[in-house]
Amino acid sequence: MPDSSPATQDSTAQVVQAWGHQRPDLDASPLEVFSRVTRLAKYLDQIRGATFDRHGLQGWEFDVLAELRRAGEPYELKPGQMSAQMLVSSGTMTNRIGRLAAGGLVERREDGDDKRVSWVRLTPAGRDRVDAALADLLDQEAVLLAPLKSAARQATGRALASLLEPLEGIRPS
Repeated sequence: MPDSSPATQDSTAQVVQAWGHQRPDLDASPLEVFSRVTRLAKYLDQIRGATFDRHGLQGWEFDVLAELRRAGEPYELKPGQMSAQMLVSSGTMTNRIGRLAAGGLVERREDGDDKRVSWVRLTPAGRDRVDAALADLLDQEAVLLAPLKSAARQATGRALASLLEPLEGIRPS
């Protein structure tokens, strides 16, 4: 029988066990998943923050640059498209674009056919910065996932997607 003393359990197992003793009338098993997801998210936030710091970026800057990079050549989107995709207000997006433009990572341009429309384009410096940060981030995240074999990674990804589906209103593919 495995040792289930507190010294051999992670903090979540200890919490679930304590609730089992204090409130045996409740099923504390959801904590087995969600407390661990929360703890992993906190560690991931720390790792991402440190990674972005190494590349002179804040998380929101990476997000905007990555959105443009994923758009493909010519790495250009309308601010409204970006606001909708990133779930931020148009004012927030305008502010972010302005700050990135001041840093030379993006540039704005008017539409040639409709002066009311503007575009945001990733500059070569922005592309270099986001590419380097992404490569570093993926290396760091691979270290986090190292304890899981490929099949377990895929199964975990599918399980998490199943939990998100009803919350995000998406259908499985």
